[in-house]
Amino acid sequence: MKIVLAAILPRRARTKAEGTDRLLADYIERVARYTPCVSMLFDSEPSLLEWVDRQPGRAPAYAVLLDSRGKMFSSEDFAVQISRLRDSGTQNLVFAVGPADGWSAAARTHANLLLSFGPMTLPHQLARVVVAEQVYRALTIIAGHPYHSGH
Repeated sequence: MKIVLAAILPRRARTKAEGTDRLLADYIERVARYTPCVSMLFDSEPSLLEWVDRQPGRAPAYAVLLDSRGKMFSSEDFAVQISRLRDSGTQNLVFAVGPADGWSAAARTHANLLLSFGPMTLPHQLARVVVAEQVYRALTIIAGHPYHSGH
């Protein structure tokens, strides 16, 4: 299973060498120990959704949109969700941070899952790091690695 950490971030809003970029790169490298993982930026919601629809594979990409109205999971339950997707043959798992004004109703309908990290609003760059860390944490839980329990 390949994991894509996507975000809608117009070019004018992108900066270089932010601290969050280094953290994101670190977590992507950690996730890649368990499964292929990449980060992608899109200029708009339609471009992201079109890209998701064009992903090759036996099954369509599974799109998880981060949205404060979405479902909340414990870390353990999130790991179970990822494990189920992997075991059911999901080839492309996309976690996406939405546009500054939130996801459209059409995008929310298009998603396989709306995921919430709580009602607080996070800056895009920080939300990207949070989702990367949570994906890494889930994969370590699945693998029985002690990262989650702090040992």
